[in-house]
Amino acid sequence: MFGFGKPKKSSNKPVEQEPGTAPAPVVDTPFNPCTITAPASGQIEDAEPTDLTEKLAKTRRGFGDGMADFVLGKKELDREMLDELETTLLSADVGIEATSEIIDALQAQISRKAFKNVDALQIALGDIMTALLKPCEQPLPIDSEHRPYVILVVGINGAGKTTSIGKLAHHFQQQGKSVLLAAGDTFRAAAVEQLKEWGSRNDVPVVAQGTGADPASVIFDAIESASSKNIDIVIADTAGRLHTQDNLMEELKKIKRVMGKFDASAPHETLLIMDAGFGQNGLQQAQQFHDAMTLTGLAVTKLDGTAKGGILFAIASKLKLPIRFIGVGEDIEDLRPFHAGEFVEALLE
Repeated sequence: MFGFGKPKKSSNKPVEQEPGTAPAPVVDTPFNPCTITAPASGQIEDAEPTDLTEKLAKTRRGFGDGMADFVLGKKELDREMLDELETTLLSADVGIEATSEIIDALQAQISRKAFKNVDALQIALGDIMTALLKPCEQPLPIDSEHRPYVILVVGINGAGKTTSIGKLAHHFQQQGKSVLLAAGDTFRAAAVEQLKEWGSRNDVPVVAQGTGADPASVIFDAIESASSKNIDIVIADTAGRLHTQDNLMEELKKIKRVMGKFDASAPHETLLIMDAGFGQNGLQQAQQFHDAMTLTGLAVTKLDGTAKGGILFAIASKLKLPIRFIGVGEDIEDLRPFHAGEFVEALLE
């Protein structure tokens, strides 16, 4: 172990419309207030992350197992060892900037003779990696002064966007919050149906119109509906788009402008869903979404299925954006608030 503290462990039937017809009236499922009492701190109590090491097995094989290999049988600290560590970090998609920060910090401690053996180096490595990620460990705050609190979810197709929205709805329900979903991905009928399924599963209302409807109009209607029902949070889906598709990025900007007609401060969170498997390409996507939309947070998904989990360090070093959640599996509880110490310990255990 590496000396870190052990963490505590009705379906919606919206009226749809054909493209080019008058907007259909918005129909919501009845909202059943959640009876779960939120913790006094306002944050959900952390679930025991006893399975996080197992969930991150693929990332650890490309990362932590490599750490074990390069220290195996070695008793002295030398430049060759640091070179091997550097290669391992780069292979895990930690990125050049973050890798340099880690290696430079270790080299400085070696120069000061802060530790004399490999075991001490491993402990220091964990501390340095945790310190790098720690500023990005920022839970998503729900400001009760904004009701509804609007979360605009963006990302490209395949990143797990709609599924993550369903898991987010569950997460906030566990905090005692009421939630409404807005089916703003009107380019794909399947996306609307998928969101309705998550609404039914979580027993939350979903506002939707027909395929081809104006996404900004759908989301505006959802915000109005949530306001009239005194619902706490609106989570708005958007069409999956590539950051290189200028017309679709402009559509996102339009959605943001239309939201502002109801509440000048909306959206209160612009959350990018990013597939960890995209590695450095995902980092480029995040940067361009940030340039276009001013992201306020990230949820990094599919960490259970990739050896490129080191991308979180690249995010921390280069983008310095809050990492709100990590996705580590298919279960509804597997979109988890990000904790730097837990993550590093699971990688290096």
